[in-house]
Amino acid sequence: MRSADSAYLENDKRLADVIAAIQTLAIYKFYKLDFAGWADRITGDPALAFHWKRVFEQHPEFFRLDSKRERASLVWRRQHQKLFHVDLGKEISRQEYLALSSEEKLRVSRTSLDSTEITALIDTAIKLYGQALESRKDQRWLLTALLTLLGVVLGAAITALAS
Repeated sequence: MRSADSAYLENDKRLADVIAAIQTLAIYKFYKLDFAGWADRITGDPALAFHWKRVFEQHPEFFRLDSKRERASLVWRRQHQKLFHVDLGKEISRQEYLALSSEEKLRVSRTSLDSTEITALIDTAIKLYGQALESRKDQRWLLTALLTLLGVVLGAAITALAS
């Protein structure tokens, strides 16, 4: 995808959506949910599931879908160990995890990101948005120059034909 076609420039609220998604996916007790679940967590409206699926798909620099393409997670959070017991509200040891039943293991998630990690992701999103805006400006300058050149060439051709 060229910078001019950047997903950050798709609409005026895209950067805000990416930041909201980063914040929510970084700290919610479960690291992976379906799109309706994330829509409910981010906006309070599960009917916006398609919108959030699109945001996650268009920003692979931050988000990943599972193999069935039904649930999304934050890339950085997927690198954390899956040892956070959501009911106990604390990290457990690998031995404690292995001792859990299959049903109890479903209550274990990856640890949340800390504020430094979240800030780094938000700063990255802001920088990528800025780069997309700069690229758009650069392309407008190039288009103006090309149109001016085309006008000169056409003017010269018309003058030559008129002579």
